[in-house]
Amino acid sequence: MKSILLSSTCLSCIGLYMCANNLSAKEVNKPNVLVIYTDDHRYTGIHALGGEAVITPNLDNLVYNGICFTNAYLQGAFTGATSVPSRAMLLTGRNLFSLNGTGHNIPVEHTMMPEAFKEAGYFCYHIGKWHQDNKSLARSFNSGSRVTGQPLYLLDKYRMPFSYWNSEGEYSKKNCYLCEYDKSGNPVNRIVGKEPYGPIGNENTAPHIIEILSGDAVKFISDYDNKNPFFVYLSLPSPHDPCQCPKKYKDMYPANEINLPPSFMAQHPFDNGDYVSRDEKLASWPRTQNEIKGKISDYYAAITHTDAQIGLVIKALKDAGLYDNTIIIMAGDSGLAVGNHGLMGKQNLYNEDGIHVPLIISGGALDKQYHGKRLDALCYIHDIMPTVLDITDIKIPKSVNGKSLLPVIKGKQKDVREYCYFAYRQHQRAIRIGNYKLIEYVRAKDYNKKAGNFISGSRVTQLFNIKTDPWETNNLANFPEYTEMIKDMREKMKIASSEYNDTYDKNRSEYSFWEFY
Repeated sequence: MKSILLSSTCLSCIGLYMCANNLSAKEVNKPNVLVIYTDDHRYTGIHALGGEAVITPNLDNLVYNGICFTNAYLQGAFTGATSVPSRAMLLTGRNLFSLNGTGHNIPVEHTMMPEAFKEAGYFCYHIGKWHQDNKSLARSFNSGSRVTGQPLYLLDKYRMPFSYWNSEGEYSKKNCYLCEYDKSGNPVNRIVGKEPYGPIGNENTAPHIIEILSGDAVKFISDYDNKNPFFVYLSLPSPHDPCQCPKKYKDMYPANEINLPPSFMAQHPFDNGDYVSRDEKLASWPRTQNEIKGKISDYYAAITHTDAQIGLVIKALKDAGLYDNTIIIMAGDSGLAVGNHGLMGKQNLYNEDGIHVPLIISGGALDKQYHGKRLDALCYIHDIMPTVLDITDIKIPKSVNGKSLLPVIKGKQKDVREYCYFAYRQHQRAIRIGNYKLIEYVRAKDYNKKAGNFISGSRVTQLFNIKTDPWETNNLANFPEYTEMIKDMREKMKIASSEYNDTYDKNRSEYSFWEFY
């Protein structure tokens, strides 16, 4: 029998059947689950969602044959490496403020999504990027292929260090290797060890990281003969910079034909607290139209290349006869500015620049009545875990504090929350209520850690109507007719900060936003 939203057989019936007969997942045709998580992939980075001139036929098909949440968000980060908390929130179903520190270390009491599936009888398999501690990786999956991000970070898409899956979670430079081509053009592994990292690679000297990882996924799916359903976490480090990809994809986007977004600026109009971070140094100041067009060209090319590899994985599911009983979850871990508001990175709380992400539930196991469904309920990345567990009728662990979106999907309720609250480091806070989003900035000019005090700096308020101004180009904060709205939203933002326990944490920031605000 099929499950979920997947056929006339409801999950509650499956759950009761399993319980009454003491059966496991493998004995009741539970759906396979494939989670595809891309890196720095903003909502408008899928053509079917944003209508931008980016070519994504495979992701578009997931949208057309699935459910899309149009207001899905990363809640924020307390580190410039926003992937760390983003992935922690995805994997634990916990909000930003209840992570352990910045989200790198996941304690055993925080049950992870693959752990829950493993406990339910699924075979859990990891492929690709891992930004958390090694112990949490080892305990969460039955097995895996290649792991990236341990111990070297992303430097070059053709020279990305890998480690093979290790059941003990022991990853170090001594077992880290690079993929290269030998004289016959066959891919081979070269142990990194103490050798120099090597020159920048290209498609003539080494295989691309995305092609390697998608190839691992294709192989796993093609060879899978376990009676248990599988849970696969395909974590792709793209379109994150450097936006390298085969020339044929780059040629699809001539820089001189790129249209700049409505929010392009030569420079951000004020100090947002993290204006000179690593990502912001990826383009010169002030930003020029020609340079940003080139950067957008690179970004779109990397997205289209990634889309093609995702297409190969979906084809493998169909070729293996597994597609019809597989749920596919696709999401991005953060947005990316690429010239919007004069910014390059994702260290901000603007929609497309930092926090608005694609969230799609698709796959052959999804009943056709849900195909093409778009839902505008406010939701977060940390809602994915409870939603997928709810869909597959697996008990949601007590450590999860995200909300299942299944009632919204089934039409039983319109929303699961009244607002979304966001934070970036100690400098920025925001709240979205209905169509409006308020962003508040505070920036201390100087902070003395030893004395524990700071000198008053800047404070800026922005108010945007997201429905009529999705690129956030028209700040309404200075118009008198919005004075009362801003006052009300500020009060609700303070209440939200209390509900989320948004207080000072020495492991996350130098001082509290609310001390300064």
